[in-house]
Amino acid sequence: MRQWFVLLGVCLLLGLAGCQKHPQADLTSLDQSGMWSSSLDELKKLNVSDPEIAQLTKLKQAGAPDELCLGLLKAARAHQHEFTSGDAVVDLSRAGYADAEILEIAQADRVDLLSGEAVTLKLIGLSNPTVQAILHRRIQGQPTLTSEQIGRLKNTGMSEKQILDVVNQGYSNSQAEAFITKREAVRDHSNTGFVRTRGRRR
Repeated sequence: MRQWFVLLGVCLLLGLAGCQKHPQADLTSLDQSGMWSSSLDELKKLNVSDPEIAQLTKLKQAGAPDELCLGLLKAARAHQHEFTSGDAVVDLSRAGYADAEILEIAQADRVDLLSGEAVTLKLIGLSNPTVQAILHRRIQGQPTLTSEQIGRLKNTGMSEKQILDVVNQGYSNSQAEAFITKREAVRDHSNTGFVRTRGRRR
């Protein structure tokens, strides 16, 4: 019995020594990028990893506030994975998306999946309400036209309202392609007829 207690004590000491030797993440880069000490303390509690620190540092250097950085980290953890979307978030921010909009996409765990499409929708020139309506459909997993398909519809002369009406129809990809192809055909043939010009008789 005594030997068992001695063995247990040795195991506990080894366990404590192992915990003490566990390396703590280096937050120096975040500190130098301007993150507040209270935010750094919260990151320590969340046991932030070195790869996550690199991603968050990238955000801070791009001008992201502490609240967004922490929110993005927590959103990733809520979906049981590390935060790895620094570049995608920077792209969204530069395209004009607000922090709350980016965080909404992150909370749905779709930052990497939607960032490219979201940026393209802005580049097409759609208004913010239209972009938000389209993204909400994507976040909810509803059938939605791609940014490339929306751009093609816009090139046929459709207004934003008309495009949004088409989006809300919930077309499958094949249905959307058929609709768009028909619109493009009408556009391409709208000005192909010729008009007879009558000359003056002598």
